[in-house]
Amino acid sequence: MANVTLKNISKIYKGGVRAVNNISLEIKDREFVVLVGPSGCGKSTTLRMIAGLEAISEGEIFIDNILVNDVPAKNRDIAMVFQNYALYPHMTVYENLAFGLKLRRYPRREIERRVHEAAEILGLSLDMLQRRPKELSGGERQRVAVGRAIVRKPKVFLFDEPLSNLDAKLRVQMRMELQKLHNRLQSTMIYVTHDQIEALTLGDRIVVMHKGIVQQVADPVSLYERPYNRFVGGFIGSPPMNFLKGTIMAENGDFYFYDKSIKLRILPHYYPRMSTYKGQPVLMGIRPEDIYDKIFAQDARPEFTITATVDVVEPMGAEIFLYLTSGNNNFVVRVSNQDTAAMNQDLQVVFDMSKAHFFDPQTGVTIF
Repeated sequence: MANVTLKNISKIYKGGVRAVNNISLEIKDREFVVLVGPSGCGKSTTLRMIAGLEAISEGEIFIDNILVNDVPAKNRDIAMVFQNYALYPHMTVYENLAFGLKLRRYPRREIERRVHEAAEILGLSLDMLQRRPKELSGGERQRVAVGRAIVRKPKVFLFDEPLSNLDAKLRVQMRMELQKLHNRLQSTMIYVTHDQIEALTLGDRIVVMHKGIVQQVADPVSLYERPYNRFVGGFIGSPPMNFLKGTIMAENGDFYFYDKSIKLRILPHYYPRMSTYKGQPVLMGIRPEDIYDKIFAQDARPEFTITATVDVVEPMGAEIFLYLTSGNNNFVVRVSNQDTAAMNQDLQVVFDMSKAHFFDPQTGVTIF
């Protein structure tokens, strides 16, 4: 396997449009790294530059400590799994798996050994090896596409949104299969997706991108609990983080987040930076699961409690999403399905202020 290093790489199209802007990233040997972000953020372009399918405008890419800027894709010792499977329809599964090895003139017995090894890893039966792609389900086709990469035994596996064509149940199943595959092969894997659930469940580290720029690189827990800026906080999590507009107010030696019908005491460990923002507007970010119906809250002190109106009740099975309004702010609360809150009801909700995040409204960067 191998490490992958990106040094200040950019992709600039005609007219000066920067699809990828000055990205530097160190991917360790055997690490599973996920590039995630909305459509058009540059994640697939970055992957294609690593693969050698897209020319680099600026910067350097190293695979296994070797500069590969001018190395053709076929000589980079990588294997790529695409969104659309890219299987040959006239070939059997066996022939699809063996095709790349035949082009490289591997001995017949070695081809047979590798194909059957990959089939065993992915649960492809002997009967399935004789079928053609049109006779397979979406999940089976995706397994074959992954198997075609496995037989190559490359230094690096690249995945470009491989699960986006599958239904919800199959996506969950294939996520588990990919986790097992990584654990078994102990390979370096770089995975692109717009689905933040895939990113959180698959990645050792996650690279969040927006408008061609890396916003934050972190492990899943750190990314979720300590977002660097508003974009990351709002992109990671479902439902996304709530953002409330307000002002920092000082009163009797304490600081409060204040807006019209909201007054919430800020915890003392935030105080060192609060003096800078006293009397200034800020954004407070808090996740839906960190706000509670007062009936179910363990710490329902008045300084952490506000009254809000229930606009929408959205049952989700084991839980309910409540969409609330208080003054100038709208926010979502995730509660148990035992909650009896109803539309148009005034509801007292309690904020876990130890989980609050504060962002500069101009830069969007976290204050703490």
